[in-house]
Amino acid sequence: MKKVLITGSGGLIGKILRQGLNGQYELIRCLDISDQEPAKSGEEIIKCDLRDIDGLNKAMQGIDCVIHLAGISVEDSWEKILPANIEGCYNTFLCAQQNKVKRMVFASSNHAVGFHRRERFIDTQVQTRPDSRYGVSKVFGEALGRLYADKYGMQVACLRIGSFRLINKPADIRQLNTWISHRDMISLTKACIDHEGFHFEIIYGVSDNLRNRWDNTPAKHMGYRPVDNAEDFRDEVYQNSPKEDSISELFHGSMYCPMGFVGDPGAIE
Repeated sequence: MKKVLITGSGGLIGKILRQGLNGQYELIRCLDISDQEPAKSGEEIIKCDLRDIDGLNKAMQGIDCVIHLAGISVEDSWEKILPANIEGCYNTFLCAQQNKVKRMVFASSNHAVGFHRRERFIDTQVQTRPDSRYGVSKVFGEALGRLYADKYGMQVACLRIGSFRLINKPADIRQLNTWISHRDMISLTKACIDHEGFHFEIIYGVSDNLRNRWDNTPAKHMGYRPVDNAEDFRDEVYQNSPKEDSISELFHGSMYCPMGFVGDPGAIE
């Protein structure tokens, strides 16, 4: 893997990866719908909407691995989720396959399994249980990745990212479970780029947290060795963390679960 394309390189995670992967590969091509900082050595900058098939095809030329981050990164209306996270994701896989890209690393989310009860330790084989329209879009991306791995032979890794923050530390008690540091996010992504070969993997994007509730065994196979631990910030978190909502505290997806919730939590086993 010598030439890497990052979609959404102007976003929160994209900026950190762009910085952390710089100089590690022959080329880092940075694609975003917004303006970005000028290209550094070993970089190319492309401004492109994911709905622009011609622009995406141009961006994919000569690329070995795509890191697909672009899209709406939080819960939002379906009118915004559909073009960015559904159509845009499909277009990205389509153009990658048409340009013979070998590998795709897809930024999924823990919100794809957000309605599993938090008391349960879950792995990557559990049934998807999205907690939001955003979560639904990530389930779609994982299913699309499976299709492209099985039907077209593309190597696909789906990263169910936990809590990644601009301020590089957990913000609340839940994030003592789910936090991933900047350093570990770079390390996880690099492990997926550098692995000698795989078919389809789902991996939780989480640091080496003492309170982690996700079985991340496939990450070891991929060579990911997280080094940071949210527990280092425990005292600060307990001093500043707000009390959780009575619905959000029940489920892995936390604050996304009570958004518009009118169901019976007791019926969600």
